[in-house]
Amino acid sequence: MTQGRPPLDLTLFGDAHVQRYEETDGAEGHLWNGAPCLVLTTRGARTGERRKHALIYGTDGDRYLIVASMGGAPKHPQWYRNLVAHPDVDVQVLGDTFAATARTATPEEKPRLWSIMTGVWPAYDQYQARTEREIPVIVLERAG
Repeated sequence: MTQGRPPLDLTLFGDAHVQRYEETDGAEGHLWNGAPCLVLTTRGARTGERRKHALIYGTDGDRYLIVASMGGAPKHPQWYRNLVAHPDVDVQVLGDTFAATARTATPEEKPRLWSIMTGVWPAYDQYQARTEREIPVIVLERAG
């Protein structure tokens, strides 16, 4: 236990998390360690292959927010590099699947959006403290 919190439950993680989420329309996997998750589908930056990731999200009006933290690793996660190359993505929130356009939050809007996301997952502040890179907040807006 750290700082009064139980250790993370990693029984649903990676591909297994995505699979259970999709099989149950989020009944299993939408809440992960107390935080809401969605499934993001990107296209590989080089290969064009579809890649799926379960990610913690927040909301800002009708927009969804995700954070490319990778736990504070020195490099951006591959899914972020994929959506920068191909911003047309698919998103699943519970049973709702839709096409969306992804973009990195502007420097002007990031502080407010970062605050929303640290309200959902406070560890994002710790992740930012352990890396020199600027961790992006990504805005997902429904297409059409």
